[in-house]
Amino acid sequence: MKISKRTSKQKLQPASFLNPHSTLGELDLYLIGEGRHERLWEVLGAHIQYDSNLEPLGTSFAVWAPNATEVSLICEANYWDKNTHKMVRVGSSGIWEIFIADIRAGQKYKFAIHQMDGRWVDHADPLAQHTEIPPLTASVVYETEFNWQDELWMENRKSFQAWKSPVSIYEVHLGSWRLGLNYRDLARELIEYLRFQGFTHIEFLPVMEHPYGPSWGYQVTSFFAPTSRFGSPDEFRYLINELHKAQIGVILDWVPAHFPKDEWALARFDGSALYEHEDPRLGEHPDWGTLIFNFGRNEVRNFLVASALYWLEEFHIDGLRVDAVASMLYLDYSRKEGEWLPNKDGGRENLEAVQLLKEATSTAYRTHPGIMMIAEESTAWSGVSRVTESGGLGFGFKWNMGWMHDTLSYLERDAIHRVHHHNEITFSILYAWSENYVLPISHDEVVHGKGALVNKFPGDRWQQLATLRALYGYMWAHPGKKLLFMGSEFAQSEEWNESRGLQWHLTQFEEHIGIQKAVQLLNSKYRSIPALWVKDTAPDGFTWLVGGDSANNILAFARWDESGAPLVCVTNFSPVPHERYSMPLPISGAWEECVNTDNVAFGGSGICNEVITASSASANIVQIKVPPLATIWLQLKRN
Repeated sequence: MKISKRTSKQKLQPASFLNPHSTLGELDLYLIGEGRHERLWEVLGAHIQYDSNLEPLGTSFAVWAPNATEVSLICEANYWDKNTHKMVRVGSSGIWEIFIADIRAGQKYKFAIHQMDGRWVDHADPLAQHTEIPPLTASVVYETEFNWQDELWMENRKSFQAWKSPVSIYEVHLGSWRLGLNYRDLARELIEYLRFQGFTHIEFLPVMEHPYGPSWGYQVTSFFAPTSRFGSPDEFRYLINELHKAQIGVILDWVPAHFPKDEWALARFDGSALYEHEDPRLGEHPDWGTLIFNFGRNEVRNFLVASALYWLEEFHIDGLRVDAVASMLYLDYSRKEGEWLPNKDGGRENLEAVQLLKEATSTAYRTHPGIMMIAEESTAWSGVSRVTESGGLGFGFKWNMGWMHDTLSYLERDAIHRVHHHNEITFSILYAWSENYVLPISHDEVVHGKGALVNKFPGDRWQQLATLRALYGYMWAHPGKKLLFMGSEFAQSEEWNESRGLQWHLTQFEEHIGIQKAVQLLNSKYRSIPALWVKDTAPDGFTWLVGGDSANNILAFARWDESGAPLVCVTNFSPVPHERYSMPLPISGAWEECVNTDNVAFGGSGICNEVITASSASANIVQIKVPPLATIWLQLKRN
């Protein structure tokens, strides 16, 4: 009897009646046809088979290619000869399979597919779990031998409630955080830095294998394989394991919105538009020159849902951030009249994509309690972060692109002109609880000619740095989880370029060290003050104290925890300091600063407050010092 090491602790599926070494049983074929096989990676692709003594027998291969007239397994062992190992079609499933003795882990392979037009085209395995290092394109037989040591993290995660917990995310492009590092190097250097800065989570730009490096991983060709640029899949597991041991959660960008046209990958896989649509009005992205998945096809939907589950299950990922959701939801996305086809009801909504997203989110949450599903969705689509049972898309969170655009638009203006645009900085509160939000200052804001974040702001160098610190203080106190792209935490001076890496040499200078220290303090205080996160998704967790002082570019608000303890945030987006600014505090008592981004240690001017006493006799109106271009946080003084 054949045994797979990876499934030896699980109930084995019955072998196919066609092949005693098959990974496919009748139940598998049924579930695949229905689009409901939640562990697709265990039955398609390449799988080493073992005898009862766990001695390797060879490798089984299976691939879905229903319109192929022939399929062959080509590999190093047969010198890439398509005539040596002809695969067998499994009934009417559209799946082809073969078992080849003596093939072990590390063997490079592809599927040679004979198309209806008579051509043979060599394709990488869609379910490959390992690949050659690009620009090479073969799949690699692989079997994990990794022993996880994050049991405590995984057990605690089951009860994690992200919406009422501190979530501060550091967004990273693996290849350019520091040039030349592999997964194991990153497990040492990146984790040490994350612990120093105090982020709770890290989010990786897509790690799934992709042929073109400057796409940053957003044009995926292998939806089940981490990129080989930095090591093996088990070395990537090691990085995640070490992050969990350091109490840092891991979020991956996942890109079901499109895939590239490379002939060796998914495009026209069996000679037909198998994964994509035949009609370019449905099947191609005009902006990106890529293809769009046929979300309405059972097997394609299954492929994508299984991909999401794969990363959560096999790599212990704590969350997936789904890229470009708006491009999936709208049939007319970035298209002119006549360039798109309406849905069956005559509308512009992509109903099949909606169904795919609902299935992916609901299945992920059902099978992996405590994870996060996060949408980058830039429109006013209703219910992105509402449960599917009530008509929502089922995500846990949505990126608050409106907050990001309005905030940066406001801060890019000279302070004297901000008086006329005060609504840009306050408007986000009007819809802050319409979704569960993440506040993103992401890679998209520091590329494509947008420049470095700190250079967006007007004024001299001191004012630019002060504005950046004030922004972070305001952002960390605003309702919503936090996300900051790498380099922004030390005020990188140049636009991000993946080929050059971050400007780490700047961190020897005081002005950049000051920004790092400010972010470090904000993360530390944020994690320790429940008022800043425990009622993030509840309107009664927020109270305006000063919302309309456009003349002074000042705003102030209180955040509340479940016991009624407040945190007050006061932000001055003007370079004018105030020695006696009059404003209310939410309750009586002695108040003290716990954060002041004007601190001299951060590069500020050092204007700070001693203890501030609010009295009910004066309606809790106090006179406070408000430093220029700064944010201060006030807490009730402990006895």
